[in-house]
Amino acid sequence: MTELMNQSEFRAALEKAIQGKSANQSPFSIAWASGKLTRAHLARWAENHYHYVGPFADYLASIYARMPDHFTEAKDFLLANMYEEEIGGDRHTDLLIRFAEACGTTRKRVVDPDNMSPTTRGLQSWCYAVAMREDPIVAVAGLVVGLESQVPSIYRKQTPTLRATYGFTDEEVEFFDLHIVSDEIHGERGYQIVLEHATTPELQRRCLKICEIGAQMRLLYTTALYNDYVARELPLHDLGLAA
Repeated sequence: MTELMNQSEFRAALEKAIQGKSANQSPFSIAWASGKLTRAHLARWAENHYHYVGPFADYLASIYARMPDHFTEAKDFLLANMYEEEIGGDRHTDLLIRFAEACGTTRKRVVDPDNMSPTTRGLQSWCYAVAMREDPIVAVAGLVVGLESQVPSIYRKQTPTLRATYGFTDEEVEFFDLHIVSDEIHGERGYQIVLEHATTPELQRRCLKICEIGAQMRLLYTTALYNDYVARELPLHDLGLAA
């Protein structure tokens, strides 16, 4: 890529970089949305997911600290996002733990890093590396556009099943309801920050690449949950997928 794209072209390219790599395509997500998982499987998801999303405010804080001071709106967005995660009402990780406990696991197991899979540990490490080492705008592209903007489309498929099939209460699935709304807003703000501040062909190229990698990382993480916790009990052919 040698020429600067206009914002419309760049937006389309960012969306294309993520397209086809949604975590909705993983066997774990397909089994979840079709009501074929058990509460024990969902407990394993929660024990892993905590260690991916639990440090999200830490990731954002690293980006915030390195964001140029004159990118005021970008810094304000990052600060507001951190506030919402940690102290703007119920702490998001507490809502996740509430769901985990309803699945049959415990807070002690959820917060214990020994209970996350190696792939989850890899995703967490990637997020830290991006937040601490990449250009701040590239980091927003990776973590907010590549990862966070996917959340509403994922949870819209999974949350109805949690109520209708698995029998969770509204209080127990509040974590998902909250993120369908909040992450749609966060994802769009992430897009706007990247569109406004990726002002060179090189920055645009790096943002596109990291969005693609971010989507791949989440898909890999979710697929690993199936391989690690579900595959022996629910083979691919039972999901209508080729082995």
